[in-house]
Formats: sequence, structure tokens, C-alpha cells
Amino acid sequence: MQTEIENIDLKTQKTTLHERGICVIIPTYNNVGSIVDVVTRAQKQCLDVIVVCDGCTDGTREKVEQIEGITVVAYPKNAGKGEALKQGFKKALALGFAYAITIDADGQHFPEDIHIMLEANIKHPGALIIGQRKGLENVERSAGSKFANGFSNFWFCVQTGQYLQDTQTGYRLYPLKKLRGLDFLTSRYEAELELLVFARWHGVKLVSTPVNVYYPPKEERVSHFRPGPDFTRISILNTILCVLALVYGLPLKIWRFLMIALRTIHSLLVYLASCFLVLIPGTALICMQKTDQKTKSAKVRNLLYKVTRFIMCTHTIPGVKYTVENKEGEDFSRPSVVICNHQSHLDLMLMLSQTKKMIVLTKDWAWNSPFFGWVIRNAEYFPVSMGYENLVPQLKKLTDEGYSIAIYPEGTRSKDCRIGRFHKGAFMLAEELKLDILPFVEYGPGLVLPKKAKYLRKGQICLKINKRIPYEEYSQIGTTKDIASWFRKYYKKEYSDLSNRLDQNA
Repeated sequence: MQTEIENIDLKTQKTTLHERGICVIIPTYNNVGSIVDVVTRAQKQCLDVIVVCDGCTDGTREKVEQIEGITVVAYPKNAGKGEALKQGFKKALALGFAYAITIDADGQHFPEDIHIMLEANIKHPGALIIGQRKGLENVERSAGSKFANGFSNFWFCVQTGQYLQDTQTGYRLYPLKKLRGLDFLTSRYEAELELLVFARWHGVKLVSTPVNVYYPPKEERVSHFRPGPDFTRISILNTILCVLALVYGLPLKIWRFLMIALRTIHSLLVYLASCFLVLIPGTALICMQKTDQKTKSAKVRNLLYKVTRFIMCTHTIPGVKYTVENKEGEDFSRPSVVICNHQSHLDLMLMLSQTKKMIVLTKDWAWNSPFFGWVIRNAEYFPVSMGYENLVPQLKKLTDEGYSIAIYPEGTRSKDCRIGRFHKGAFMLAEELKLDILPFVEYGPGLVLPKKAKYLRKGQICLKINKRIPYEEYSQIGTTKDIASWFRKYYKKEYSDLSNRLDQNA
């Protein structure tokens, strides 16, 4: 069998799968000829493999039980793939897993494609990933198999409003804590369609990703599909699901839309009220005071701190869990250059809500904003366009007063939350001023409010304040370009560790 397998580090892949709470579930019924090969190949890709023996009578169970390092769930009477999946999911949840990749035991799926499912999970945490089989149109299949897939795709679209090209694939990654309808799950193979429909009704994101598929010659295939009885059950199930789509699925969709709209409007109103009723009038009152500009600027920065802290910490965004991890006990008593990965419009409020002793370098559009530019200028936040030579003297005065400088090395928000290229500016500034670098690592803003998004999503936001890296330490790395490259690698590792831990609750 030939497949396209990328040259990846399997040890890192296994560790990442385990840290993200991902296991592999292989349901099997009388696959004695292929089960050992499938399981052992899956073990090479993933540390945690669960095999569900669904009443096997051909020696499959005995062979599986001889394989070391796996978890076996077995029962004497064949109950169908739906029941096997249900038992596998329950076992995975009991063992503490958050996700399960399902693979068929007949050898049709390539365990070597597990890395594709992992990459999709990292990009879309909390989503149900569907392994869309490549090249099905070029494979010799029975007329019944072709019809079943097209039939299933059509009715799924009718029932959910979303079209998928391969609703019959068994290669999937399930977010276990989001599965609905397990108690009502049909016992046979049509249960996989039912899982998709219920997931979509409950707002779970469905993502298709191409995977390889192997169809052996006709004489070697093992199939338990019975055209007459199975098509009858599928037709009955689709009839029931169409009725439920009207009385259950559609009302859920409308309710979810209303909740999204209300959360977004509520948060927007709080933000606007905080700005136009507190921040702008407060800044105006401060500027009217008969005192020097240095004192006025300090008061404006303090006001910004209180407003952003209210929005992020006191008010909180509905449907969003917000946490700050500060295990090093950072108190911002010493100036530093604070750097952070950049995901969302929420990032700046996250940054400013940590301390009033913070100066932010802004973009020209913010500096010149007709609404907030005046506040920013009075807080002595400077635009990056001022140029390095002009910025250093201004910032030196502020760092001498104990202020830290906040910069986003990526320069722009990430589209998919991955760490982009780091520019040298932040590190040139840190070297020039001989300041420590204080890394902030954020998770979640890009999922709650992605770039170009128009509404807020439910989720979690975590800001992790890491240990300071002294000037004497990072200056030994090499050139400024070397320092920027080193910190990008540092952030990729730190963000990966943080997301691996938190994506399990996405």
C-alpha cells in the first residue's frame, strides 16, 4: 500500500497528541486479517490506543488482547458500530481524554494520516474533524456504496444546512465533551451520520480535511453492509432526523444566533459606555487640571488601566472564561520591554489591564483616531512610525520613571493564532535601553474574536506572564536578528504548551 506520509517527528507527535488529550479508537467486528496491522501502525503514531471488540467471533479479540500497550473494550454479542463507538467514547472519557480519533479496522484508513487530524485539531480546537477520503471517484466501489455516500451527503445538508463531501467516512476526530445524542445513538453504522447531525445542531464546528484511503481488491474486502436492511434503517433515520431538524435543530440554531448576537451587543455596549462615558470624559477632566503634563499623562495611563481592567476582569465577556497566570509573581516594579503574541483586537486591553506602569507603541491609525487618538497622545503612547532614533530618547525618560514598554513583535494580528515572523524593532529597543524582556503569552483572543470577525464567540482567554529574561542573558544570543529568531522559537514552544493544555476545554 502506498500513501503520502510527511517526514515528521513521531516522538513529538505522540507527545503532542497525549498532551492535547487525544486518543485513537478502533472499533472492530471480525477483522482478524487486518486488525493487528492497523493497531500496530496506530501505536507507532499515537501513545493511547483503544480497541473495541464488538462481539468478535473469528479470533479478532484474541489477537487484539495479545497486543501490549493498548486498552481493550470487549463484549460477547455483536451490537453494531454505533454501540462500539459509544463504548469507546465512554472509555476514553473515563480515562480523561478530550478528543478521540476513530479509525476503521479493515485497513481502509491510514494511521499514518493521524498527523493530518492533529494539525486540523490544533488549527480548529473544539471542532469535529472529518477525514474526507481522497480520490473516491477513481476507486472501484459498489453501486450501493456510491449511492449511500451521495444519499447521506444530501440528507445531511437538508437536516443541517451545511454540505459535506464525505459524511460516510469513519476517519474522524471527535471532541468528546461536546458530543450530543449518545444515549439515543442508533446501534449500527448509520450512527456516524447521527453524530454529525447532532454535533452540527449543537453548534460544533465541522471541518473537513483530506485523508488517504485504501480499497483492497473486491475479493479481499470485508464488509458487513446489508443493502436491504441497512438502507431501510437509514431511510427511517433520515425521516426522523428531518422531523427533528424542524422541531429541534432549527430552534437551537435560532437560539444560538440570538445568544451570539446578545453577547456581542452586550460586550460592545459595555466597551462603548466605558470609553465614551468614562475614558474620554475622564481624560478631558484630567487635561483641564492645573498641573504639569507629566502628572496628567500618568493620570490618563492610570485611567486606561482601570477602564481596561473593568472590561476584561470585572465585567468579563459573557460566555468567555478569563484567567491570568503569573506564577513568577511579576509586579512590574522594574521596567522592561513587554512582548506578546498578537491575535485580536482584545490584545491591547489584555496588556493594559495588567499594570498602570505600561507604555504602548501604537500604529498610526490609532494615534490619529478621531475618537481615541487624543487619549492615546495624552497617555504618551507613541506611534512606531516616529522612527527608532526619535523613540529612544522619549522612551528612555519613561523607563527611568519605572514604566515598561509594550510591543507586539509580529506587528500584525495572526489569522489563525499561529506565531508569525518576529520583527527586530522590539529587540533593538530592548538592547538600546538595556532592559529585561518580559514575555506575555496569550491564548484565546484569536478564537473569541478572530481577525476580521464580526461577532464574539464563546471560549476561554488566558494570559500567561512568563519569567523575565535579563539583558545580560538574551544579549549573548547574537545579533538582533538572532535574538528575534530565538524569541520566535521560544514563543512557538510556549504557545504550543499553553494551547495543548487549554485546547482540551475548547
